[in-house]
Amino acid sequence: MATGSGAIPNHTVVATRQRGERIAVQEFHLVLVNTERAGTAFPVKQETRIGKAADNDVVLDHPTVSRTHLIIQRQGDRFLVQDQASTNGTYIDGAQVREAFLKPGALLEVGDVQLRFQPTVSPVEIAPTADERLGELVGKSLPMRQIFALMQRIAPTDSTVLLIGETGTGKGAAAKTVHRLSPRSQGPFVVFDCAAVSDSLIESELFGHERGAFTGAVSQRVGCLERANGGTLFIDEIDDLSLDLQPKLLRAIEDREFRRLGASSQPISFNARIVAASKKDLWAEAQAGRFREDLYFRLSVFTVNLPPLRDRKEDIPLLVDAFAGQPLWERLPPQMREQFSNHTWPGNVRELRNAIERAKHMADIPELNNENLLREFTVAPGPQGEVLPVDFSGPFKSCKDDLIRAFEKEYLTRLLSRCKGNIARAAREAGLDRKHLYSLLHKYGLVQASEE
Repeated sequence: MATGSGAIPNHTVVATRQRGERIAVQEFHLVLVNTERAGTAFPVKQETRIGKAADNDVVLDHPTVSRTHLIIQRQGDRFLVQDQASTNGTYIDGAQVREAFLKPGALLEVGDVQLRFQPTVSPVEIAPTADERLGELVGKSLPMRQIFALMQRIAPTDSTVLLIGETGTGKGAAAKTVHRLSPRSQGPFVVFDCAAVSDSLIESELFGHERGAFTGAVSQRVGCLERANGGTLFIDEIDDLSLDLQPKLLRAIEDREFRRLGASSQPISFNARIVAASKKDLWAEAQAGRFREDLYFRLSVFTVNLPPLRDRKEDIPLLVDAFAGQPLWERLPPQMREQFSNHTWPGNVRELRNAIERAKHMADIPELNNENLLREFTVAPGPQGEVLPVDFSGPFKSCKDDLIRAFEKEYLTRLLSRCKGNIARAAREAGLDRKHLYSLLHKYGLVQASEE
């Protein structure tokens, strides 16, 4: 893979963080299944010709295969199979086709020869950019500058993008950056947060509905897919999308059309780029059966893993100045700079931004040296995060109960902060029943702060 400027190569680029910063390339191959050469893989190029003749890209010397049996053409992030009037036909997953799109994992039958269409992943090197800012993203660390280089190359394409990262790592800012660097920058940027909408309303919010489609549908509603036409649709927290709705979203992305709920008319076409974000590893979720593998492959044409702030602490001074809108880092008291540098930042960049909101107007106030003002940034000596108040001098049960109460309150406070006070989303993220979560919030006097 070239690292300079130029067109995107014909494969998917995936930014990963396994054993340090690494970028891998996902290429599509056709793998022989049922011949004596089973396991042989053929790369799929921009145009791949398959047949018996020696001048084909994939030569299958079999009596049921025609001289030029079929052609596979890459169209953006889709692969179109075109049968070339073959004698014995072309089949995808058992269905004969003249022209059809090939999906990852599909079984392609060329006469009696079977090939599996599948992606493979291998590490590559990408040269980092010298820039320390790209759109709303800021950083001078190697992983961020590698991501900047990658995003500069994928933004001009029209392919789907999957952003992976912990809560608060800047997935929303990355999505806006992709949009603003793309040819669609003058179109709408529509955000749909799967975690912020109840399951019963997600389909209506996404696809829209007609009047009378369900109880309470008193007027027609235009959904996010339709509103994003000509621009970008950012689907946040897609790991929270129910398995029941995932096939409908996949079909809409595949076909570039959808129907509003309750509609009996022709489907509505849409032309929007899809950028999705997840706080979980969607491939692991797919392997565990909690996310559809076919939707994962459809979304992960380009995948960018955003590193947590604890893994790029050299970016903190830049981020502080960027959030403050002025040079602030050097004006902060040494004690605060040290604590900012040592803090594990479980809320990542979002937590830092909130801290700067409080600190930027107080940088010149002597009282900042008071440890009480910085208590939420006090860190533990080990890698596990912050110190909770522990008393080892009293009875075992009493000390244990005090520690549990401190943990529960701290956990719930951070949970509500991450979820911006949304109880439904907080319950899903914590894996708690909503009623149980409410009882815990009442217990620690946090309900009023969480309600909107």
